[in-house]
This record gives sequence, structure tokens and C-alpha cells, in this order.
Amino acid sequence: MSTSIDQAVEARLVAAAPRMSTIPASLHYDRSDPFAVRMSFPAPATLEGIEVFWTFARELLTRGMEQPVGDGDVRVRPYGFDRTVVEFHAPEGTAIVHIRTGELRSFLHRTLALVPVGDEHLHVDLDRDLAELMRDAC
Repeated sequence: MSTSIDQAVEARLVAAAPRMSTIPASLHYDRSDPFAVRMSFPAPATLEGIEVFWTFARELLTRGMEQPVGDGDVRVRPYGFDRTVVEFHAPEGTAIVHIRTGELRSFLHRTLALVPVGDEHLHVDLDRDLAELMRDAC
């Protein structure tokens, strides 16, 4: 059984121009980091010209499809019948994308099959994580 999930999604970048441009994005989930999901944008889709990754709580994405959540760097909220808005806030600016809610539900359903809610602690290696923290502190 695989320990990670990758899913391409179509994101629509909200810009000042009336037309939203479609950009490729990818959602990633790994059972070794069971509380988190990662969303990545390829280099051609970013202002910096490099691949950009955002890591945030799986729960944030799940709850954000139903109600506005988040008050930090990543915020998620429903938008209309079939879209979810994900906002990424950084010192350089804010990026806002619309994603089909069905795509997010499909991805989250697959993550729950891999690690059900409430079982995340069974997949966390505290000894390894602590050793990594201590290595970085030295």
C-alpha cells in the first residue's frame, strides 16, 4: 500500500483582471506527516519562476470547504456551489485560487482511506522528529 497521495488539481488564479487564469497545482499527502497536506505550484505558474510549496493542516482544508477557516498564512472558504477558495498570504503578497470542491473532496477522501481522522498519532514518529529537532539545535 502506498504511503503517499498526489493529485493534480485545476486552480483558477484570482487576479485584478476580470478573467481568472487557470494554473496547474498539485495536492500531496504523506502518511509520515499525517496532519498536513501540501499544495504545490510549478515554476511557470509563479512570479518567482520557481516551484512553490505551501504546507497546511488537512483539517483546515476539510473544514474550509464548509465554512471560512484560517487566520494565518493559509485561509480556506467555500465559494458558491462548487468552488473552494484558498488564500496564501506571504510578505511578498497574497495569492487567491479557486479550486473545484469535488476535486478537494476526492483528494481528502483518499487521504482518509490512508489515515483516518483520529489515527494520525499512530503514524507520527516522535523519536525521529525529536532527533531531527535536536540535530538542528546543535
